[in-house]
Amino acid sequence: MRRTAGTLLLAAALGLAVTTFGGSATAATPRSAYLNVVPAPVSAQPNAAAAYPITANTRIYVDPSANQVGDYLAGILRRSTGFPLPITPAPATPTDGIALLLTGAGTQVGAQGYQLDASTAKVVIRAQTVDGLRAGVQTLRQLLPAKADSPTVQSGPWAVPGGHVLDYPRFAQRGAMLDVARHFFPVGTVKRYIDEIALYKVNVLHLHLADDQGWRIEIKSWPKLATYGGSTEVGGGPGGYYTQADYQGIVAYAQSRGVTVIPEIDMPGHTNAALASYAELNCNGVAPPLYTGTDVGFSSLCISKDVTYTFLDDVIRELSALTPSPYLHIGGDEAKVTSDPDYIAFEQKVFPILQKYGKHAEGWHDFLKANPPTSAVPEFWGTTNSDANVTAAAQRGTKILLAPANKTYLDMKYNSSTPLGQNWAGYIEVKTAFNWNPGSYLQGVPESAIAGVEAPLWSETLVTTRDIEYMAFPRLPTIAELGWSPAATHNWTAFRARLGAQAPRWKVLGINYYPSSQIVWAK
Repeated sequence: MRRTAGTLLLAAALGLAVTTFGGSATAATPRSAYLNVVPAPVSAQPNAAAAYPITANTRIYVDPSANQVGDYLAGILRRSTGFPLPITPAPATPTDGIALLLTGAGTQVGAQGYQLDASTAKVVIRAQTVDGLRAGVQTLRQLLPAKADSPTVQSGPWAVPGGHVLDYPRFAQRGAMLDVARHFFPVGTVKRYIDEIALYKVNVLHLHLADDQGWRIEIKSWPKLATYGGSTEVGGGPGGYYTQADYQGIVAYAQSRGVTVIPEIDMPGHTNAALASYAELNCNGVAPPLYTGTDVGFSSLCISKDVTYTFLDDVIRELSALTPSPYLHIGGDEAKVTSDPDYIAFEQKVFPILQKYGKHAEGWHDFLKANPPTSAVPEFWGTTNSDANVTAAAQRGTKILLAPANKTYLDMKYNSSTPLGQNWAGYIEVKTAFNWNPGSYLQGVPESAIAGVEAPLWSETLVTTRDIEYMAFPRLPTIAELGWSPAATHNWTAFRARLGAQAPRWKVLGINYYPSSQIVWAK
């Protein structure tokens, strides 16, 4: 191919360097670590003439109200560098070290953004909030060599390349859903997933805690939900559940990473585990057997019984007390054995219960037929780009969370040879997950009506941490990119180069990923 002005302009626009041999252009390669960051920042300006060396004498200066962020950064770097990296209250104007400051950031960074400056003398991250500092720290991690994330001491040098970043998210909510109901995952696995999603500035973990196959959260007023309803899983395994202390530990751990936990109790369908635990929740008063299959749409709470709403009041009360998030997810999908009038009557009784305990509803977009309050957030999971109820809700002022199954469902197979996952919504390779625009995806729903994006991971076929990671990586960072990065940066060629550069870090972190042939993976 001839080296043309157009080739050079394209390379410059993508932040790439082109080397020529005999008048032909070779593959473009990233010029700087700043151009490898995922999600892409709003603005990144490398300074190749400067670099800050982290040494045994480096200090981390922190605004006292952000000590948790300093501890997080120091914890990562101490393991890999072996340096003490003491944490010190930040002076007004740091002259050395790594500084995390809640002063001096421009107003454009908002509640979640940051600015980062690295020179030969220091690295300074400024934000208006602690969450903004957390986002800046995740970018700093990606600017360092991948071995900086090693759990054991490695040899240096540890240079932060010089440059400037101004960054803030396109959408406020960037979520990942983990289904612990079909297969149960222990606390340690959930915390590991929190660490992995936080690296890519995902700020919500939606935990699918109850379904036909298992109930995974202790409810003290209805103890058999967990002890009996949680005693199995798909395929007949032992299942399990989180005690309330376990759940609070997950919530606190997530908060320390800038991630909000939104729990889901699906209703009125997807409820066989609850129905099996308490006979009185069934219209006929007979408890069905526990279920270990994968069919959907066959179960329902008894809409006409008062005890159903006593039960839900107790569940929502206890879960609300454990959950700082203003939202509880109430499912609402695939209620195939519930008539529309019964469904509407049911939801109209549930919405006030949530309000009673200070929570707003989040739910699958199916619940829009029950006319929820505009404060409720419907999560669109359809496979088409239009839905009349969603469009009408957006026009009323409701914010829509996007999780189209044929774009964002991480449990869909990559291709016909993928050993895990399903394909009812189609195959989702990396390019398919990337090539859509959340701001213009749904007909009649403007970008201003989009709350954000979410990448759900259902676990019918997933049993281990490695299974979770294989399906989530590399598609989770891909969806995170769509949620965070400006629309102007949306370019497949540039993205696949940045995504490929993540592989060495995943190897250091021990993340099991699918090596898509669509990506050139760095070694």
